[in-house]
Amino acid sequence: MKTHHRFALALSSALLMSLPAGAASLQERYDALRAEQPKLAFRDAAAKLNVSEAELLASTGIGKTVTRLQEGDTVPREIMRRALDLGKVLALTRNDNGVLERTGVASRLKQQEEVAGLDADKEKEREARLRNIAGGYLGGEIDLRFTFKNWKYAFAVAQPGKDGAVSRSLQFFDQSGNAAHKVYVKSDAGVAVFDKIVADFRNPVQSADLKVAAAPVKPAAKPDSAVDVKEFQLAWNEINDVHQFNRLLTEFGVTREQGLRLGPVDKVQRIDPKAVRQLLEQAAKQQVEIMAFLGNSSTIQIFSGKINKVQEAGGYFNVLDPEFNLHLRDSAFVNGYIVKRAGVVDVEFYDKDGNEVISFFGVRSKEHPIPQAWIDLTAALPKADAANQASR
Repeated sequence: MKTHHRFALALSSALLMSLPAGAASLQERYDALRAEQPKLAFRDAAAKLNVSEAELLASTGIGKTVTRLQEGDTVPREIMRRALDLGKVLALTRNDNGVLERTGVASRLKQQEEVAGLDADKEKEREARLRNIAGGYLGGEIDLRFTFKNWKYAFAVAQPGKDGAVSRSLQFFDQSGNAAHKVYVKSDAGVAVFDKIVADFRNPVQSADLKVAAAPVKPAAKPDSAVDVKEFQLAWNEINDVHQFNRLLTEFGVTREQGLRLGPVDKVQRIDPKAVRQLLEQAAKQQVEIMAFLGNSSTIQIFSGKINKVQEAGGYFNVLDPEFNLHLRDSAFVNGYIVKRAGVVDVEFYDKDGNEVISFFGVRSKEHPIPQAWIDLTAALPKADAANQASR
């Protein structure tokens, strides 16, 4: 392209981008942005256009490549239950600084049996767990934990690619239009299942008008001085199951990262946030089986197994294996921690707002409940500098 043509294109794009909302349609503004930055990710384009990803998807796709699906308290769970019939899929979960993509087949749950004799707290936990189960996805290749109350909008997308092949996906978003989870069809047999899901859950009103809500304001953390640190640390030491940790945080009214900062000094060690690179490189080199947990307020996705190819590309540090991709914007990582709870060791990374981006565990087994290779790998991670350590 000649220089003056590029300048004209950039100028027209800048003019469209600077117009007040309504002066140019969202489609026109998106087209101008895409012409200027053809490799810009759809989510990043939405941010530049100051709209949510769901709004951009609906405005540019409904009536063409996008079908709006029904809404309702039970609808997302039912769609995901039906999605078990898709067979091989790519499941994608993301947050602001990470993306986890896993290709495989989701497992199904056996028929739930009635459980009698539970106390009130355990029965409440069981009911909550059942509300967030979609008939499967627990363990196996596609391993997901849902919080369906935060799922709001659903779309079916059938997008022709450059090679002519059509990419089919189910895409879910929260009430603020942020991506909750996406499922991509990866088998010919899944196409008919996808089409049936679209037909059965098609919204009778194919409107791009979404009533997105402002993102909820994150509540301010309790001042450290208001926390009974001694009692908190004693309670931490009494944990005998790693799953009790969230209950401990709730009991003392502290955020997760705050809990790590205030935890027993022999249970939490701050590490260099860039240690995530060494962790993944060494896990690949030594073939140490890991578990990676990455999520948002709607979904947590888990990968378990060995990794092979790791590299930096596109502003991310990546795992690029055939059926597992992980993309981490580690430049946004501010803090990292090695955490010991109930005999389990994990590594967690946080952004500047105290949001957990990703956590890693060693894969346990009956023979190796505390994998020594994982313990050795974590022990070798570079520690945070002395000033950061002292800030604890």
